[in-house]
Amino acid sequence: MLGHCGGSQTDKMRISGAVQSEFAVWRIGCLMILAAMLAAGLQGCGGSVRSSMRPSSAAIPPAAISPGAPKPYKALGKWYQPLPNARGYHEKGIASWYGNDFHGKKTSSGEIYDMYAETAAHKTLPLGTIVRVRNLNNHHQIDVRINDRGPFVSGRIIDLSYACACKLGVVGPGTAPVEVVAIGTTAPPAAGTDMRDYYYRGNFTIQVGAFSDLKNAERLKMRLARAYQNVHIQPYDDVRGRMYRVRVSSSTSLDKAVQYEKMLISRGYRDAFAVAE
Repeated sequence: MLGHCGGSQTDKMRISGAVQSEFAVWRIGCLMILAAMLAAGLQGCGGSVRSSMRPSSAAIPPAAISPGAPKPYKALGKWYQPLPNARGYHEKGIASWYGNDFHGKKTSSGEIYDMYAETAAHKTLPLGTIVRVRNLNNHHQIDVRINDRGPFVSGRIIDLSYACACKLGVVGPGTAPVEVVAIGTTAPPAAGTDMRDYYYRGNFTIQVGAFSDLKNAERLKMRLARAYQNVHIQPYDDVRGRMYRVRVSSSTSLDKAVQYEKMLISRGYRDAFAVAE
């Protein structure tokens, strides 16, 4: 009967019921097999599925330096840990500048960026730090306040406002090698204190050299001590290990410290620079 398309209505109904029953069994079996395959697949791939959802180590913020230290932040997929203070900060590298595209927009400090103000962006210095920036090509220098974060381009250490870049001669070339030295902070002073006086006063000295070998530092100290007062060695640790700064003089005025710096440079100590202690 199944060899042709004829047959009674009853036969057709019986065949149809049988086919439906077989199809139902087949469908259930397929579903069971599929479920088993999915279960096995999930068990076999479970680690990779979870790991793809779990943040990678690069996405996990580093621990704060100490309780109460500034919180780390993330920019362009990389974490940065701000310094707890700017004491002793000195770095050489490439400066860039930013202007009209960011003018009028909010900075990381919450201030509105003014391209004509003397401010700058730095990745890790505390916001409010005053730094002295010196263009190593033309020796122009300017004191600026850090109020933003950046630059996040590899190899650059500071992003200057348009006004600062103009005074340092960086606008035309776009970048320039600079020396950046922290000289103070604009943390709130006592009521009635002029802000400019606030960060221009303090304890300043002149750093003449820095060495990894204590004997080299002592030799420079002895040479300086023949002509200058208050020559001292200050040990410190950085990524290179224990280092020794050789410093000379002491002043409570930044202007006097800068005069001393220029005098030392004119006498052959070209790496001398004023720094807040």
